[in-house]
Amino acid sequence: MAIYPFRKNDSDEKQAVSPPTPPAEGYTSEEGDVEVEDDLHRGMKPRQLNMMAIAGAIGTGLIIGTGTALKFGPGSLLIGYILMGFTVYIVMVALGEMGAWLPHKKSFSGYATRFVDPAMGFATGWNYFFKYVIVLPNNLTVTGFLIQKWAPNINVSVWIVVFGIAIILLNLIHVSFFGEAEFWMSLVKALVIVMLILLCFIIAMGGGPNGVRTGFWYWQDPGAFGPYTAKVNGADVLIDGSLGRFLGVWACMVQATFAYLGTELVGVAFGETPNPRKNVPRAVKQTLGRIVSFYIGGVLVLGMAVKYNDPELLKATALKNTGLASPFVVAAKNAGVNHLDDAVNGLLMVFTVSAANSDIYLASRTAWALAKDGQAPQLLLRTNRRGVPIPAVAVSSIFIALGFMNATKNAGTVFGYFVSLVTVFGALNWIAVLVSYLAMIRGMKAQGIKRKVLPYRNPLLPWGAYIALLVTILVIVFNGWNAFVPVFQIDKFMTSYIGIVVYLGNIAWWKIYKKTKRVRPEEMDLVTDRRD
Repeated sequence: MAIYPFRKNDSDEKQAVSPPTPPAEGYTSEEGDVEVEDDLHRGMKPRQLNMMAIAGAIGTGLIIGTGTALKFGPGSLLIGYILMGFTVYIVMVALGEMGAWLPHKKSFSGYATRFVDPAMGFATGWNYFFKYVIVLPNNLTVTGFLIQKWAPNINVSVWIVVFGIAIILLNLIHVSFFGEAEFWMSLVKALVIVMLILLCFIIAMGGGPNGVRTGFWYWQDPGAFGPYTAKVNGADVLIDGSLGRFLGVWACMVQATFAYLGTELVGVAFGETPNPRKNVPRAVKQTLGRIVSFYIGGVLVLGMAVKYNDPELLKATALKNTGLASPFVVAAKNAGVNHLDDAVNGLLMVFTVSAANSDIYLASRTAWALAKDGQAPQLLLRTNRRGVPIPAVAVSSIFIALGFMNATKNAGTVFGYFVSLVTVFGALNWIAVLVSYLAMIRGMKAQGIKRKVLPYRNPLLPWGAYIALLVTILVIVFNGWNAFVPVFQIDKFMTSYIGIVVYLGNIAWWKIYKKTKRVRPEEMDLVTDRRD
């Protein structure tokens, strides 16, 4: 649990409706907001936010991770990505409604503190911080592994230092430079995804060197749904029949969840975006296009180009961190397209460096938001005149050193457990967003405020939020079911569920330590920073 001697904050007491506080001395942003010199600045350009919304969160989960899910069948893979795509879209539009109407710079934890309970805001913020400072060194380590394909004699630690310094510098200058770097890396990622999707579609239509047109034939032979397979003590265990097919669909839903994690990245950037009333809805609306085009479109053409029991696919899933591990490369090799693995290996470096760059940004802004609410040391609240939270960036960057654990096998195994542990934190943040949104809706109803006052409204809300909340809870509760099938495995059980214990423990500790109370709907602050 995160335990610090924090200052007392008003958000830890009963929250009452209060008028907006007069702005401090500073400068005026382009839409008329006063920017305080020692505060985050709204320097993120609309085109940067839009590109981050389109491709900012796309990572190796789609390029490589889909291979481990495809082995359960193309039908299972498509169902998993559609269901979780709907869920993440609801999370984003809920965040969009809150961000356009009541924009602030405190990230998701700020909404949880304001609408639900300061204890939930505390747990959500530290949850998000720890998630990204752990995956940060992991992304840099994967970058090193990718380069080792061409330079096997250079230790991975060298590349951790080189790229670590580069992304730290990007995060120490004005947010517009970070946004510009993310804009171009996101653009490259979008082009790579489009290229791979078109390649698989052309191959499935018979445009490959081998001239074989598969279409949807692999949906018939070997079939749309495959049996569930798992490794237990190094041995493959197969579960066939209806149970095996159901477990395969569920395994694809879990994999899809973690492929979509990070989509909420753009929500953290809302606090540094000018004119959120206009730019937030625009960015959120583009999320649907990305989900349909990149994720669902990508898994659909993969199921057309590669059969789920292809020996090359099963071999590729064991390789992990190289271009050879991508099912898109398997499709190309089967069609007679050679050397694509080198190109994908190089392009994957853009994905991992972009992810590491975003990790520091997200972790530092989350730490700053926690300090703003009195839930972290006040040192982290300091910013320079360009609005960069230097101490928060420095603290987040320290965790890059965890990447050196991968230099030894035993330490690398422990670090692998850390990474597995925090992946569930991302799904817990979806729950925090949805619970905060539903609490805001209850507050609006209690105070007689109609939804029509919201500058951005989505027709799927609020009822869609209840469905998405249920689905996310089910995924979190049952994401560790493979720890019980076919035999109980303690390591999988611990990494699947200890994150939930930490999250709930932080809520309980902060509630006891600060004696916080749940925010009552009729007393909820729906005035400060309001944009009608």
